[in-house]
Amino acid sequence: MKIPRNVSAREFIKSLSKIGYEVSRQKGRHIRLTCSFPQTHHVTIPNHDPIKVGTLSAILADISVNRNQTKEDLIKEIFG
Repeated sequence: MKIPRNVSAREFIKSLSKIGYEVSRQKGRHIRLTCSFPQTHHVTIPNHDPIKVGTLSAILADISVNRNQTKEDLIKEIFG
């Protein structure tokens, strides 16, 4: 599955909440999400509409490493 285009920060945050990420703080146009399972992990999402594909890909790669999951499986779980 390809990385979706035209994903806003609000939609992406809503999708990440399905796998346990919660907004922990916001400073300016950057929103920090935290997940405590399987270990504490933080990601920062730029509050843009849409998020650039390269930025989205890097964030998904970081999350997939933390979850010991392939990026493709993560994309299916979040956006599928």
